[in-house]
Amino acid sequence: MGEPAGIGGELALSAWLRRAEGTPVFALIDDPRRIAALAHRLDWPVPVGEIAALGEAAGAWDSALPVLPQTVPGQVVPGRPDKRNAGAVIAAIERAVALAQSGAAAAVVTNPIQKQALIEAGFAHPGHTEFLAALAGPGTVPVMMLACPGLRVVPVTVHTALRDAIASIDVERIVTVSHIAAAALRRDFAVARPRLAVAGLNPHAGEHGAFGREEIEIIAPAVARLRDDGLDVAGPLSPDTMFHPAARARYDAAICMYHDQALIPLKTIDFAHGVNVTLGLPFVRTSPDHGTALDLAGTGRADPASLIAALELAAEMAAARGRA
Repeated sequence: MGEPAGIGGELALSAWLRRAEGTPVFALIDDPRRIAALAHRLDWPVPVGEIAALGEAAGAWDSALPVLPQTVPGQVVPGRPDKRNAGAVIAAIERAVALAQSGAAAAVVTNPIQKQALIEAGFAHPGHTEFLAALAGPGTVPVMMLACPGLRVVPVTVHTALRDAIASIDVERIVTVSHIAAAALRRDFAVARPRLAVAGLNPHAGEHGAFGREEIEIIAPAVARLRDDGLDVAGPLSPDTMFHPAARARYDAAICMYHDQALIPLKTIDFAHGVNVTLGLPFVRTSPDHGTALDLAGTGRADPASLIAALELAAEMAAARGRA
């Protein structure tokens, strides 16, 4: 579902309209009346097929968008989130995870949520990732990956202030994130021997200590441990030279020290087809690499490319995991 006042509903409608182009079969967990009204408002020819179980989705797919009903109680005004609908958003996520954990669903693909609206309603998690980890059970360590054709990036620190991110980088965190990334590359991306490139933190990867000692005291020791563990790891590498095409050809994923170090190159290379992947979960989870776009909600102008890419990658990951 995602945020009902955002673009999630129309992205799902658009993705179904492009089914002839190969959009994988999916079922939308949402309010069928809301989705039908949205299709009518946009004047899009999308019949809504309410289904009682996920197994009915494939049979309905050719003639209607399959929707597993989840009532949205409050009025939905495009661009204006209503905290009264927070419970429905949370319930949709919980239901999707339960379907994946039971084996009924191959993967979970989440539409963007409006975190502020959920937090105002008492949501106890910073975002999707942390909530999914809680649903997965104790001991789950979620790791964010952003992927597009030609690049996969994994930030060691994510949604935190830059000064706090720098202070929180340590050997154990780099080693843990890198092992989770390598395991996911083998299991979910069919990369038999993953190659990781570990970015430095400072300009020119510290220039042998001239611009900072994090590379010497933290990142290089983490790389050494990873090599001792048998992983193919390069680094610490200068962040300003590791994202051009020739450099990208030498690794399967880049381990980056902070959020923007990872996301700026990926979104520059392919903004429309970026996919957010949560590694470390017992089920496959992807999402579009963008937000709720409240300013575009209800206009029909939102680009479904990232959602379709998320659906396609989820299908590929689920197939690879099944083979593994």
